[in-house]
Amino acid sequence: MPERVTIQDIADALGLSRNTVSKAINNTGILADATKEKVLRKAVEMGYKQFSYAATLEDITNQNNASDPQSNNKEIALLTTKFLGDSHFSSTMLDKFQREISQMGYSLSMHRILGNELKSQKLPVTFDASRTSGIICYELFDHAYSQMVCNLDIPVLFVDSPVAGLAAPLKADRLYMDNQSCIYSFIQEMIRRGKKSFGFVGERFHCQSFWERYMAFRDAMFLLGLDYNEDYCILENKEGVENPGSEDYQDYLTRCFVKLEKLPEVIICANDFVAIDTMHVLRKLGYSIPEDVYICGFDDSPESKIVMPPLTTIHIHSQIMGFSAVHLLISRIKNPSLNYRTIYTETSLIYRDSTGD
Repeated sequence: MPERVTIQDIADALGLSRNTVSKAINNTGILADATKEKVLRKAVEMGYKQFSYAATLEDITNQNNASDPQSNNKEIALLTTKFLGDSHFSSTMLDKFQREISQMGYSLSMHRILGNELKSQKLPVTFDASRTSGIICYELFDHAYSQMVCNLDIPVLFVDSPVAGLAAPLKADRLYMDNQSCIYSFIQEMIRRGKKSFGFVGERFHCQSFWERYMAFRDAMFLLGLDYNEDYCILENKEGVENPGSEDYQDYLTRCFVKLEKLPEVIICANDFVAIDTMHVLRKLGYSIPEDVYICGFDDSPESKIVMPPLTTIHIHSQIMGFSAVHLLISRIKNPSLNYRTIYTETSLIYRDSTGD
């Protein structure tokens, strides 16, 4: 009597995991149609017991689809720890993302992760995995929680992420803005204007983008032959305060700036909100901008245009980020076996009054 064919035999023949083959045969979880079809064909070909009397693959597929409550499941879940207001570049990006996926038949549900859920690594009560085809994570920078999300066996895309290299890599695609090119160009232009001393302000380990912007600053200083002065770099936040807000951060900045004998000529900030807090603190300490110091932010938020003086910043192209997010997540849903990908989208320098422009 021939040896009985097992799920592991089919997995070995296809070079897939046993879990993937089991999902295809038992019609559970989420798999790309092409992967499911390949598994079912091999199961029929090898005489797997469940399909040993099947007439055609089409019969099996029709039977599976008829019994699959998730066959029409097309919901994308947004997981975030923040309120995403209009001042966030993400509002435009997510609008583009939602419009694009709606044309493909997907809906978008938004779920805010509360502090207690983050600590206990629990999903929001509004999140339903059985309805979810894919997950997009935004402002989710807790690595342990991010790992938990990646282990749900649902395609995941991170728009920005926890700092890479501090823990095991996340099994997900990642989308970032270009955090380096414009910082190099900005420092190069400031040198052309005669500036020689530069500082950086922002929590370097807050997220991957902050880390990349800080490292872009350091790389530019090295490549352009400038001295890196640690005293001019304010890289932490107020100690002993959980989730410090703007008031706490300004208090921390004040204590850092009063220790300096003199300011650098130019300060690059991790984002516009850090830059606005920095400008507020420096004005309270009696400094004028741009007369005493130049300030550059990052994001080109609406606030950057109305703050006094208007802020030189680096513009994020939200539309292309939204389009790229759709490409990454939908292609992952359709083909979960793809290698994980990281994409960067273009950014642009915007000069305003905070650098004398």
